[in-house]
Amino acid sequence: MEDLSNYRKSYEKSELLESSIPEDPINLFNRWFHEVEDFGGNEEVNAMTVATIGLDGFPRSRVVLLKKYTEEGFIFYTNYNSEKGKAISNNPKICLSFFWHSMERQVIIKGIAEKTSEITSDNYFDSRPDGSKLGAIVSNQSTVVSSRLFLEDNLKQLEKEFEGKVIARPQHWGGFIVKPIEVEFWQGRANRLHDRIRYSYQDDFSWSIERLAP
Repeated sequence: MEDLSNYRKSYEKSELLESSIPEDPINLFNRWFHEVEDFGGNEEVNAMTVATIGLDGFPRSRVVLLKKYTEEGFIFYTNYNSEKGKAISNNPKICLSFFWHSMERQVIIKGIAEKTSEITSDNYFDSRPDGSKLGAIVSNQSTVVSSRLFLEDNLKQLEKEFEGKVIARPQHWGGFIVKPIEVEFWQGRANRLHDRIRYSYQDDFSWSIERLAP
């Protein structure tokens, strides 16, 4: 057993004040995303945790890659038949979170997920390398497999089958867009007096802005 109570760090790299934030969270997210990207220290700035409520009633989280964000929401891609896909289909209320340790920042997004259009999913799938396309086809995601060799043999078979052919997107694979209803921005500060700003979506399509105690 190891005691981690002495693991301490003073957060002093930035601040988050109401006087310098936009009226909507997407603009602030865009600003932070590019600031983190320019600062460096995060190999995959678009890595995020997706938390869902599983069919067994337990929460479950995993890291995936954000592939696009717009004023409408945040888009990622997955196998719709996976544990994650089934959980979202059963309960589309999910949470996304980003942790950018290089700038001592977090973003937590509460939202409603829905499938992207067929065209959006097709366009993204077509942009992927052939190996990634075949990987999406060969993997019956979240199911039990007998061995690593089983997957590799199936991939080799698919490579021969699709050699010189167009690889079309399987219908069970595509995108989800998460439309935010609440976005919290967390900036680490000294003495644990962190800045927490919460945007909440209103019935008149505007965003309310509140400061939360750290």
